[in-house]
Amino acid sequence: MDILHQMYTATHTKNLLLFTQILDASFPSGAFTHSFGLEPHITSEIVQDIASLKQFLQNIIIYQYTKLEFPIVKTLYDRLSSDRVSLVVKLDNQLSYMLSNEYAKAFKQIGENIFVQIKQLELNLAITKEYFALANAHKTACNELILLGVLAHDIGMSVEAFSALWSKKNLINIAICALKISKIKPTEIQQTLFALDRLLEISIKTSGNRISNFNPLFDHIIYQHSSQQVRLFTT
Repeated sequence: MDILHQMYTATHTKNLLLFTQILDASFPSGAFTHSFGLEPHITSEIVQDIASLKQFLQNIIIYQYTKLEFPIVKTLYDRLSSDRVSLVVKLDNQLSYMLSNEYAKAFKQIGENIFVQIKQLELNLAITKEYFALANAHKTACNELILLGVLAHDIGMSVEAFSALWSKKNLINIAICALKISKIKPTEIQQTLFALDRLLEISIKTSGNRISNFNPLFDHIIYQHSSQQVRLFTT
């Protein structure tokens, strides 16, 4: 059974509608997205056409998501099943410590902005309510990935479905940045995003529970931010 089939059979329509809104680039207000390293790549002419943009996005999936984000989500679901919110908070803080400074700021900033919009939602599980209370009291990092993973678990969304939706949302948002700061054609970007779906599905299925922040692309993705202007794109 593929990930999309799992998503539609395991999650009620109203919950899919909820996540469709939350994961849209226009949520919570306007287009809110971070370049996550694309800008210095384009400035340095590492990314200059659709082929190099595709390679950039593939590298994020292979070297970033499969090593850190996907294992984090799997670990999060295990800890949520234990009904011990302290373990969830510990993982939330651990993610902040493992991320580079630019990533950590982006994850927290986006998470806090989303939390303001969703904290009044009706929740199902006690552990979700506990986590939201701690987030409201600023007693947990409230990283975007952890916050949305907690909510996804609360509504019965599978770990595979949530990982697929969250990562595809990010790739789409990065592509929005590409439209703003490059001359790559929108049709080329759309077709590339479709073509990455199979790699995403395989990566989600094969990623383990071992969390690592080793990223061989560090110099290109993060370090260049110290010498080039970083912009958070909002409209």
